[in-house]
Amino acid sequence: MGTSTDDTVADGVAAPDWRRLEPMELTPILSAALDAFYETGFHGTSVREIARRVGVTVPALYYHHENKEGLLIALLELSTSDVMTRAYAADADGGDDPVQRLSNAIEAIVLRMTNRPRLAALEGEVRYLSPENRQRYRAVRKEIEKLVFEIVEDGTRRGAFDVEDPAETTRALLGMCQSIPRWYHREGSLSPEEVARKYVAIALKTVGATPPPKP
Repeated sequence: MGTSTDDTVADGVAAPDWRRLEPMELTPILSAALDAFYETGFHGTSVREIARRVGVTVPALYYHHENKEGLLIALLELSTSDVMTRAYAADADGGDDPVQRLSNAIEAIVLRMTNRPRLAALEGEVRYLSPENRQRYRAVRKEIEKLVFEIVEDGTRRGAFDVEDPAETTRALLGMCQSIPRWYHREGSLSPEEVARKYVAIALKTVGATPPPKP
């Protein structure tokens, strides 16, 4: 089993490349686990089924990953690292302009959600993690919330945004982005870029900002 075709990522994304999503080389085991979790959910997937997809024995799979939760954690760590790298690069590319920074950050998050639907959908499986691993995952996700909050707060302080509660506004913005895997399909009428443009426009209206001029 090879790399999942619709979930691609680049190692070490530089600021100019945050809009590009290059193929990500998953191991055969992680690729099979990602496909299985997406198709039947974490709870509905057995280690035996993952091993069957890869063409290895269950003991051979356990040699690489401690258990099924270990597979989910490995994929979630790849997922969060991917979105964080892109969001921070997009923010940096916005310079000192809070409107451009927010536009870039939302665009980066949405492009990742729409181009990597299988990785993005894994967030729905976090409830199956042990309390310790769930807390560890949430701590990493909190970094993304912190980034967007700082942009919203900065824009509000400087008068670029009209926001009463930056924290709640941040949660609302991220919530709408995180809902994308529930409805978006690559076979639909909207491309990832079109969805990103629409969500950036919604985000800017939410914070009461004027869209940045088109390049």
